[in-house]
Amino acid sequence: MNWLQVKIYTNADGIEAVSNCLYSVGVSGLEIEDEKDFKDFLENNTKYWDYVDEELMKQKKAETCVKVYISDDESGKEELNEIKEKIEALKAENIYGRLAIEITTVNEADWENEWKQYYKPIQIGERLVICPLWEEVAPANGEIIVKMDPGMAFGTGTHESTRLCLEACEKYVKQGQKVLDLGCGSGILSISALKLGAKSAVAIDIDELAVKITKENAEHNGIFDELTAIEGNILEDSSLAGNETYDIVFANIVADVIIALAPIMVSRLKQGGILITSGIIDIRKDEVISALKANDFEIIEINEDRGWVGLVCIKE
Repeated sequence: MNWLQVKIYTNADGIEAVSNCLYSVGVSGLEIEDEKDFKDFLENNTKYWDYVDEELMKQKKAETCVKVYISDDESGKEELNEIKEKIEALKAENIYGRLAIEITTVNEADWENEWKQYYKPIQIGERLVICPLWEEVAPANGEIIVKMDPGMAFGTGTHESTRLCLEACEKYVKQGQKVLDLGCGSGILSISALKLGAKSAVAIDIDELAVKITKENAEHNGIFDELTAIEGNILEDSSLAGNETYDIVFANIVADVIIALAPIMVSRLKQGGILITSGIIDIRKDEVISALKANDFEIIEINEDRGWVGLVCIKE
């Protein structure tokens, strides 16, 4: 099915009036983009970000609009005509901005699958080949194929932070080990570890969708029984990782979360266990290293790729 994305440009005072117009014709599920909220967010929340797009900061423009999606069929077109009539009536009040309507046709299948053309099999390290589910690759020279469909979860192997973790995964994972994957995303790290010979893995993410995709990817790789995927926030409930300790802990997240997780991660590792972590931009490297050292980790590797940092640590 095709959908019509309808954007109605207004001002802060017009948000409620435009929204009421849409509700009155039976359209719900509104998305509001408020210029003031956008500017406030940029100016007041950068301290929480690990990466800031400087061009975005310079631009600081986002016209207020109300956005909805309606079906591209006869019923939807009737709704669209009603919307146009009501917005035209609002224009007479001359206080709600320009009230321009922008319509874009969105094909559901294209929307979902367009990105797939850019995701191709890639070799990482000496043995790992990360292969999209819809591609076929025959292993050669001892290669290990990891089949992935990331869906809307983070983790295709193409991002620098994921590659840094996968390279360390190949180097340090041994037969029969137990693995804990914090912020698992698509499950790419714990699944790769299992394919490399780990005995079992527990993968945790706060995102329900990430947990679902991790389970599906485990099944695609024939290791569903070896991987346990759990939804939850380990910072709030450390029992999510169970009572056992692990040989390897992965944390490909962001600097602030890695720092907060440090005492939990060290408590979940066996003596001599390995922490493989990334998602750290270079300007936060020293801060993360200090936090890990303060929690009895010895840094044994520091790897960098295009401004991203990966650390390999051992529990002292």
